[in-house]
Amino acid sequence: MNLYDVIIVGGGLAGLTAAIHLRRKNYHVLVIEKEPYPHHKVCGEYLSNEVLPYLNSLDVHLPTTISIDTLEFSSQKGSLLRLSLPLGGVGISRYALDHTLYEKALETGATVIFETVSSVNFKSSAFTVETDNNIKYTATFVLGAYGKRSNLDKFFKRPFFSEKSPWLGVKAHYTIPDFPDNEVGLHNFEGGYAGLSKTETGAVNFCYLTTYKSFQQAGNINSFNEAVVAKNPFLRAFLDEATPLFDSPLSIAQISFEPKKSIEDHMLMCGDTAGLIHPLCGNGMAIAIHSAKIASEMIDDYFQNSNITREELEIRYQQKWSQVFRNRLRMGRYLQSLLMRPLVANALLSTVAKSPRLLSEIVKRTHGKLIEGL
Repeated sequence: MNLYDVIIVGGGLAGLTAAIHLRRKNYHVLVIEKEPYPHHKVCGEYLSNEVLPYLNSLDVHLPTTISIDTLEFSSQKGSLLRLSLPLGGVGISRYALDHTLYEKALETGATVIFETVSSVNFKSSAFTVETDNNIKYTATFVLGAYGKRSNLDKFFKRPFFSEKSPWLGVKAHYTIPDFPDNEVGLHNFEGGYAGLSKTETGAVNFCYLTTYKSFQQAGNINSFNEAVVAKNPFLRAFLDEATPLFDSPLSIAQISFEPKKSIEDHMLMCGDTAGLIHPLCGNGMAIAIHSAKIASEMIDDYFQNSNITREELEIRYQQKWSQVFRNRLRMGRYLQSLLMRPLVANALLSTVAKSPRLLSEIVKRTHGKLIEGL
């Protein structure tokens, strides 16, 4: 029978982490992911150390990673600042990290299928999840962990889905001699900014966010890199010296940073599905993993405590999400609004590039604390 305690829609960081957590509590878990592993995703691929104790408690052992403890920041014109990261993090590709979590989920006994979910309906205290193959699955709880944007957002009539977003994300891996292992770079250019950091293979992840308005000046990625991105002297040096490893860069359109509900029709949302932090603030990977922990713990409480109602669980989840992530997401949206105003953005970035104290305060406000394990 296609009957589960929990169905997780989406097998990214949040979805797979929740599957592992809930299986360790012996719940019957199904993960529905549209694309087989391993695969690359558009992502900065910097994972804050704040989540490592929790992952260790789930018996998730990361493959070889790159230890990162320094942030290198530059303005459009090349003003440079280096800052120590209080907690630091690791460089690891989504190709490796997602696949590691996937294998651990299978090891713990989770069921993972590769299909696309077409609808999720709640009725009489249970969910029915239907895929494009017209197969139906039933569960007591459904977690939404399907990422930044999906047709399910249209199905739920989420407001952000009907509004055009000006943001576009691009990613590719490169080889380059002498790139520092311990640094994550954040380099600004007209209409956007780029992150540079090493992954576990030694390849450098080059991932940037830009506006359509800026991108349309060139029309394609290579031309845009040459005409716009490379105006930053640090990015110019990187692009001149680096050798691409992908046949072509990955891209993702319509990235929205608008507020989202953490619950839709009784479905608990995790990670980017519940709220996307602006990459300028980093830590999107850590937020996804932390949100999975919160959702998993509350579902476990519900099953173990007959006095907790679904309504009470949902209220608690919304409150906890807001308490833990609201200020970080709000800071990201605030910085985004400044970056959309060129004169203000240039002044801000020039100031930040010359002010270790200001940059340190931004890092502090957008990074979390160490998350305890199980």
